[in-house]
Amino acid sequence: MTKRAAKKRTKPMLPRERADFSAIVDRPSWHEYGMRVGVWRFFELFQRLKIQPTLAVNARVCEDYVRVAQQARNDRWEFMGHSYQQGPIHLEPDQKKMIARSLDVLERFCGKRPVGWLGPGLTETLETPDILVQAGVKYIGDWVYDDEPTTIRTTRGPLVTLPYTFELNDIPMMAVQHHESDYLYKRAIDHFDRLYAEGEHRAKILALAIHPYLSGQPHRIKYLEAIYDYARRFDGVVYWTGEEILKWYLQAKAV
Repeated sequence: MTKRAAKKRTKPMLPRERADFSAIVDRPSWHEYGMRVGVWRFFELFQRLKIQPTLAVNARVCEDYVRVAQQARNDRWEFMGHSYQQGPIHLEPDQKKMIARSLDVLERFCGKRPVGWLGPGLTETLETPDILVQAGVKYIGDWVYDDEPTTIRTTRGPLVTLPYTFELNDIPMMAVQHHESDYLYKRAIDHFDRLYAEGEHRAKILALAIHPYLSGQPHRIKYLEAIYDYARRFDGVVYWTGEEILKWYLQAKAV
């Protein structure tokens, strides 16, 4: 074996969870499955439960996957800004223009301007909150630092942060950490039980981040359904969109 060959063989490898994220999930046909098949399992589930979730959606979905966007609109899902197309905010050459374009597309499609925003990959720059408030956004989900809403200051006025999650998110859990299919259910139940107990004295919010190309798979959908079946056995649990949580928070804060 030559020295050169030996050197190449001893090159350190990154652990799977530290590998380049884009190399793991940037597979167009995998995402296409979510739009062709997985999302319809979501529609069926939420129709059955009479729940209107919040949809963090790339605006171009309204142009490229019209049938999916129309179904979400017909089912009265809340549309939440999520960039025009998937990509980190800090790499946008003109994020102000991109944010305006995204919200404009969603407003034309829905007949209502979104009040919520979630950065792709939860990415922001120091200027992003200021730009969002200027564009009319009232709440964001990028700050995963609390189980309750908070208000932050920007140069353009206040902006509400609503709880979002890495912990109950199928991308890091399934696509990066490679847990078994039932792991989301187990963790969600433990998460729910604790927040429900604490909620006796102070309202808590459980955020569940699911993607149709992952949780919409045949071997995973039953565990997502089981999470909702479990939670529905408890009194005092409500299923609100981000906008509904925002209204409740602002009213409670004003009292």
